Amino acid sequence: MVRNQIERRGIRDPAVLAALRAVPRHEFIPGIRSAESYEDHAVILADGQTVSQPYIVALMTSMAEVRAGSRVLEIGTGSGYQAAVLAELAEEVFTVEVRPALHATARERLARLHYSNVHCRCADGRFGWPEMAPFEAILVTAAPPSDLPPALIEQLAEGGRLVVPVGEFDQQLICLEKRAGVVTRHPGTAVRFVPLVPGESLDS
Repeated sequence: MVRNQIERRGIRDPAVLAALRAVPRHEFIPGIRSAESYEDHAVILADGQTVSQPYIVALMTSMAEVRAGSRVLEIGTGSGYQAAVLAELAEEVFTVEVRPALHATARERLARLHYSNVHCRCADGRFGWPEMAPFEAILVTAAPPSDLPPALIEQLAEGGRLVVPVGEFDQQLICLEKRAGVVTRHPGTAVRFVPLVPGESLDS
């Protein structure tokens, strides 16, 4: 998977490639869909949610420039796969999921696989995780329609990067970088993600 789907598309960061090799993707795709774990496409979960295509996971991780010692915020835990990849690179990962069932399953799965540096919360991801901010990297795995949630930009550390798909129909993966308090937007590639939806705070 890493050789054919990721390296051949231009991802060269050795740490990102090693993280993708280290995480058993099939553990995050249950049931009959498990056979699709290493195929070159997203895999549908319950409630219409998805596990992103391996290349997109690698691309977002690479764009975020996650390094050893980083504190990372992920919005949209889903299956927990992206959080696990981030955990191979970062010191701590804080991941937020709005859907209680997905949150509970991902938290159990990450604990079973011994990702002790991943912290899970069930809440409205638009508000981030303010008491744990700032974060050197923020990845959003669901798409806001146009305007980015201001709380996420506020929780980005100086020198940090926020990677997020934006748009309703014609989505683009962008990277925001904060330098000297100024946020610069770098455009990326066309993508397709589920929408970023609101929800009640259900901390656990």
